Amino acid sequence: MNWLDYTIIAFYLFGFIAMGYFFKENNNSKDYFLGGKSLGWFPLSLSTMATQLSAISFISAPAFVGLKANGGMKWLTFEFGVPLAMIGIMYFIIPPLYKSGIVSIYEYLERRFSKSTRKIISIVFQISRALGTGVMVFTMALIIQAVIGISFHWTLLIISIVTLIYSYQGGMKAVVWGDAIQMIILFSGLIICVIIGYSLMQDTGTFTGFDPSRLQVIDFSNLGLFDGEEYGFWPMLLGGFFLYLSYYGTDQTQAQRLLSAKDEGTIRKLLMANGILRFPVVLVYCIMGLIIGYLVTNVPEFYESIRETTRVHYPAEYASSGIKPDLMIPVFIINYLPNGLIGILMVGILSAAMSSLSSTINSLSAVTIEDFFNNREKKLSERKYMLLSKGLVIFWGVVCILAAYLFGNSKSTVIELINAISSLFFGPILAAFIIAIFFKKVNHIGMNTAIITAVVVNLIFKYLPELIYLFTEGHFYSGTASIHSALADLGYPNVLDLFWIWYNLTGFVIALVTAIIVSKLTSNVPAKQMDLSYSFHTKDLLKKESLILMSFFVLILAASYFLPQLLS
Repeated sequence: MNWLDYTIIAFYLFGFIAMGYFFKENNNSKDYFLGGKSLGWFPLSLSTMATQLSAISFISAPAFVGLKANGGMKWLTFEFGVPLAMIGIMYFIIPPLYKSGIVSIYEYLERRFSKSTRKIISIVFQISRALGTGVMVFTMALIIQAVIGISFHWTLLIISIVTLIYSYQGGMKAVVWGDAIQMIILFSGLIICVIIGYSLMQDTGTFTGFDPSRLQVIDFSNLGLFDGEEYGFWPMLLGGFFLYLSYYGTDQTQAQRLLSAKDEGTIRKLLMANGILRFPVVLVYCIMGLIIGYLVTNVPEFYESIRETTRVHYPAEYASSGIKPDLMIPVFIINYLPNGLIGILMVGILSAAMSSLSSTINSLSAVTIEDFFNNREKKLSERKYMLLSKGLVIFWGVVCILAAYLFGNSKSTVIELINAISSLFFGPILAAFIIAIFFKKVNHIGMNTAIITAVVVNLIFKYLPELIYLFTEGHFYSGTASIHSALADLGYPNVLDLFWIWYNLTGFVIALVTAIIVSKLTSNVPAKQMDLSYSFHTKDLLKKESLILMSFFVLILAASYFLPQLLS
């Protein structure tokens, strides 16, 4: 990197601080956390994608496709459930939430069930989101340090402080427009990498095609019930459908954007845009991973550069495998892009990290003040509300920074913990909202019991193998042995080894069934009824947004099926 690259990065950071000042006029909660409900579908759709297609995706998705053992284009299977989930959110979940006029979506659960339901789910969201975001920022800071030499501490502080300033000043409008700009920068960076990488791949003169196993996307023969059978068609479609229903419809970071829309027509447009635009973006991720993964295996000096960077900054990965796949994209940027473009691509990585961080800070602040300070019995004045809101933005920004320092380096355990929490809770939380909207006879006892039961059952399937391995025949888990291989040797059934994406479906079904049964058994306790009624009509599925998304679903399945032939 030279002065031009650093100038581009400095100009970008200064621009975002100025943007926060531009959007600083926020008079009340609707302005600060919902953008005054004045935001259009285009910035909201880009913001929604930018939050989920984060810095980790920018770095890790291509690494999975290009280098990871058993990786490849099967990463695209994560996208199969997205168009269908957008239809479900569009007509089942968001309309009643939007009409209720809430800021924290978990308030809806209090109105329908009880305060305890709201607070339990809110606390889980706050803890898991703060830790997960801290780990993400930590990882990005380490990677930037490894490839351009800027101190990890300075990188972490710059990302966090700049994001904190414009989020504090501008509220939701600054977050959304910042995300939109960052998504454009990120996608532009992806295109640049693909073009330059493809030209370099042709220059090697050795291109004869990719490994066929790495090109396969759809696998109908793989049921994907257990670990080792991942990425089959049905688990990724069914499990992914429930995952995205929950993530986009019942996670505050995403639902808050939907609640910020001008009207329900805007919500339908942004969900349709998100359902259509995600697949091309992820496809570019995957193509970039294939191309640069090919360069790693065919250009010795490129491989050695990644290997040397791994040796210096990631000795554990160097000792085990020689290279760290996550360094593939950053080292490519530094080694093969001209100055100026290096700065733009580094801005892309910073953008992805700042997008996720800004969304988290704003959503955590909204949930905290709404769920714990601005209760329905005693409303805060607008002045106190705004002061406390901005104070909470600073608080959660500091918490995310501390989480990065305290937990980020424990990647193998903390990220596993965050992923486990997400998979265990997505299904039950989705069930809570579906039941609140459509099952009028379910009471709060049934709902609370259902959430606890579904989580406990998921926990059993998730962690029972570890417990058995820990206490059976003197075997103790050291962190290096394969637990499930050891259990197989001991004669335990493979059913304990459930593929994690199924937890989204099992959690939903278990919670739904339990809530109905327990409510019938406690029918003497009446279910709370809400003034706001909502009913779904099958004719809604024939509206243009639904038809476009269903047609697109068929299109991406066909494209994915024929993709190996197109790429080979």
